[in-house]
Amino acid sequence: MNNWIKQSLPHFLAILIFLLVSVLFCKPVLEGKVLNQHDTGISGWKGSAQNALEIKEETGSLPLWSTSVFSGMPNYQIALEGKSALPVDLNKVMGLWLPKPMNFFFIACVCFYILCVVLRFHPVIGIFGALAFAYSTYNPLIISGGHETKMMAIAYMPMLLAGLLLIYAKRYWIGLAVATLGAMFELMANHPQISYYFFFIAGALTIAYLVKWIKEKDFKHIGISFGLSAVAALIGLGCYALAFTSTKEYAEYTMRGGKSLEITGNEVKKANTTGLDASYAFQYSMSTTEPLVMLMPKAVGGSTSSPLPEDSKVTEKLVEAGVPEMQASQFLSQMQLPIYWGGMLGEWGYSGGPAYIGAIIFILAIIGFVVVRSPVKWALLVVTILSVLMAWGRFFPGFNEFLLSNLPLYNKFRAPSMALIVANLTMPLMAVITVYTLCFAKDAKEILKINFKKILYTLGGITLLLALLYIGQSYSSGFDEQVMQMQLDQAGNDTLNRAIVEGMKADRQSMFGGQVMRSILFMIIVLGVLYAYLKNIIKPVMVVALLAVVTLIDLWAVDKKYFSDDQYIAKDELQVAEATPSPIDQQILKDKDPHFRVYDVQGLNNNSVSYFHRSVRGYHPAKLRIYQDIIERYFSGMPNEQILNALDVRYIINADQQGQQQLIPNPNAYGAAWFVKAVKPVANEVAELQAIGRTNLRDTAIVQQSLLKQNGNLSADSSSTISLTKYTNDEIEYIANTPTGALLYLVKYITQQDGKPL
Repeated sequence: MNNWIKQSLPHFLAILIFLLVSVLFCKPVLEGKVLNQHDTGISGWKGSAQNALEIKEETGSLPLWSTSVFSGMPNYQIALEGKSALPVDLNKVMGLWLPKPMNFFFIACVCFYILCVVLRFHPVIGIFGALAFAYSTYNPLIISGGHETKMMAIAYMPMLLAGLLLIYAKRYWIGLAVATLGAMFELMANHPQISYYFFFIAGALTIAYLVKWIKEKDFKHIGISFGLSAVAALIGLGCYALAFTSTKEYAEYTMRGGKSLEITGNEVKKANTTGLDASYAFQYSMSTTEPLVMLMPKAVGGSTSSPLPEDSKVTEKLVEAGVPEMQASQFLSQMQLPIYWGGMLGEWGYSGGPAYIGAIIFILAIIGFVVVRSPVKWALLVVTILSVLMAWGRFFPGFNEFLLSNLPLYNKFRAPSMALIVANLTMPLMAVITVYTLCFAKDAKEILKINFKKILYTLGGITLLLALLYIGQSYSSGFDEQVMQMQLDQAGNDTLNRAIVEGMKADRQSMFGGQVMRSILFMIIVLGVLYAYLKNIIKPVMVVALLAVVTLIDLWAVDKKYFSDDQYIAKDELQVAEATPSPIDQQILKDKDPHFRVYDVQGLNNNSVSYFHRSVRGYHPAKLRIYQDIIERYFSGMPNEQILNALDVRYIINADQQGQQQLIPNPNAYGAAWFVKAVKPVANEVAELQAIGRTNLRDTAIVQQSLLKQNGNLSADSSSTISLTKYTNDEIEYIANTPTGALLYLVKYITQQDGKPL
């Protein structure tokens, strides 16, 4: 009994440390505050889900269809509910019932610690790696944005990997249990893209072990390992079946399932693709130097929302161009030029901050790739390099276009920068392997002594590479072109434009140089700690403890720039802010008609209108393809009046010259349904999409000729009438009178009982 307590004490201490750090990191939660997440508020998920949540309060269950976003789409893609056979929520158990966002960091720590325990590392190494993995800057960034499913999927990756490694180490039953639990947690987090990237890691490590087993002719173990891994995967998929099958079925009809039309401005052509367009899929691509943010958080500036500082070189360059210093400073303040200069600017997206993993973790991982002798090292190195190449996206077009066209399921995903989450796991894992090898393995000190020169050369190589980049790169950005296109001089000269660009480039070079010096400082710290250990000045545990403390302080300082206590808000204050309609919302809410829609001219990628009204726009990563075609063709500029009327848009929200919202009633909206007087046949989808914007849809229906052949030509009857008698998300009733039969127009997708759009 005493021996069990002695063995368990380090693990309890680790849990206590993870708990303490998560509580301190999210301290405002203890004051009753909640995180104000921009992607889960009324402009994000909650805006699209509010109608369904209100219906659940009334009826006890969520509807299958949402009427609030894009004129209607399956609600199970917005808010899905399912019942668990388990008596408790295992996610809450894993998070010790901690409130959000404490639970996310705690779970990530625990899962990485489990991985380190499976690898039989000293507990202090597990604590070091777990804290580094959980608090790498990408995690608080996505949590602050409201991407909770993404964070949960990231947090559970190490647990699933631990289960697979247990199986591969011939610890079959415990491995099957951990792998099954990990697969269930990972898949039920319901972020397929993160799970997809995880399988690159699992696949690379599996290949490394497979080569070893084949050399040893251990074919029995190969069969058992693959069989148990398959069992764990199938059980995990079984638990995930509800979300998986509904998403798989729906994806065929969305923009992620490909397209049959190619739309460029007013031109429409026939197309036949099976996934996302390259231009859309490669949004949020990293520039070639941008993955260095793993080592240097301000390698490309930081966040797109952060402006250049007041002491920017832009002011100096403007003064040299003849602008008075006071006026130059005011000019800089008004322009709000972004400090960020990476690949995710303008039409290509935005960056909320760097995917910083900690300088010490990065340095240790690189050292490990050089000095550690293990087939696992090569697997981790290959998949890490692959994640960087994938993160480059449109900046490495040949390679990534090949993957987009040939890699299974890859064309369903966007945001190449997200691929760097692979490195966010492999680099901390390689770092702890390095620490174990140099400090705790058999003959660790001898290994360090033999490889100390290699370590020096490795750090020198990193320094040389950073110095060459500092000297040789252009410090250009896609934003520079936008600046050059601005009309800043009434005479049409571009002197001021060039001064601003030169100033921004000078700022970027200065910032990059500062980051290089910062990295050199951390290399000196790592080298100094290892040297002190080699000279018997400090013990191995102290080596890891020092590295852990410095890493946590470093990550904490960077994280808090993007995850500050100011982002928390009183729960009551947030609820009031979300539930309080604006004056324009209040005007629209006076209309008690059961069916009409609202068009917000500036509401692209925003669900704030959907919180209170039925919107024809909004945001969802998987819009119905047929609706996306209409958006691309008719909503890219001034909206087409016929389309708005047909969608029953009774109110239009626009902004005046001062930026103030104004409400424009549209009395010409056609209503929920209507009979047409004539049918206009067209040859195909191209002609159909083009014709709906050039036709009076109040009187004429546009139908493909192939459908008319099946149903016959329907005659018009001016005496036909129809009225809406019941309108809910999943059920609509009409009373229609039509003596001879006529063609009916509905402004809601007709659905089968299974919710599949026709």
